[in-house]
Amino acid sequence: MKTRSKTASERPLRARGTVPVGPVLIPRPTPKRFYGHGIPGVNPARLTGKLIVVEGADGSGRSTQIQRLVEWLEGCGHATVQVGLKRSTLVSEELDRAKQGNILSRTTMSLFYATDFADQLENTILPALRAGFVVLADRYIYTLMVRDLVRGMELKWLQNLYGVALEPDAVFYLNVTPEELVQRNFAKNRTLDYWESGLDLGLSRDMFDSFLNYQGRVAQEFLRLQQIYGFSIVDGNKSAAAITDELRKKIQSIFSGR
Repeated sequence: MKTRSKTASERPLRARGTVPVGPVLIPRPTPKRFYGHGIPGVNPARLTGKLIVVEGADGSGRSTQIQRLVEWLEGCGHATVQVGLKRSTLVSEELDRAKQGNILSRTTMSLFYATDFADQLENTILPALRAGFVVLADRYIYTLMVRDLVRGMELKWLQNLYGVALEPDAVFYLNVTPEELVQRNFAKNRTLDYWESGLDLGLSRDMFDSFLNYQGRVAQEFLRLQQIYGFSIVDGNKSAAAITDELRKKIQSIFSGR
């Protein structure tokens, strides 16, 4: 008895290489909404794409996971767009210069980052979602809020500031212990970053101690926001392969509407 051969749409697609990545999964449309006032003139019902956010400190493996998700999703036939902090064509260069000089107040720096985010939201994220793309964000408003909360900003002020933000379809926070982050950052850069160490806060004269203190505070604020926004916490101390597998399974569930 002859068996029917599979059509092209039923065969597993392959990513760049020879490893099968699975059949195409068409994302089910889900209602979109803004956290607050949103952007005037934007109808969330027309945003048919998916917004996936990966959060985590430098050294958490965030960028690695984003790249793996891009390859997997594109291998499954999905068009993707990537966004992240300081990628706005409007203020990214100016923001870099401001950070190097360390001359701006905390409020001004917060507004600078909010401008960077709003520009990307209006000119990259929303058009891509309107076109049905999967948008992968290498950090989102949560990192910006956490940084400001650690520096003494008020939560209600920050929630109003980022009321323009669209609620993502999924948010994954890669939680890595400060001690592990130290090892990873030294292995990659042979040094610790000024801002990621919280040296502007005067927590310690020793960069190593300041880094551990600051990252501990950051982790606490992320857990606080998780209680508000309900995003997924992923154990970032696991192997990269294990994390990738977990993220894929969670995204597949989101796409299928489960």
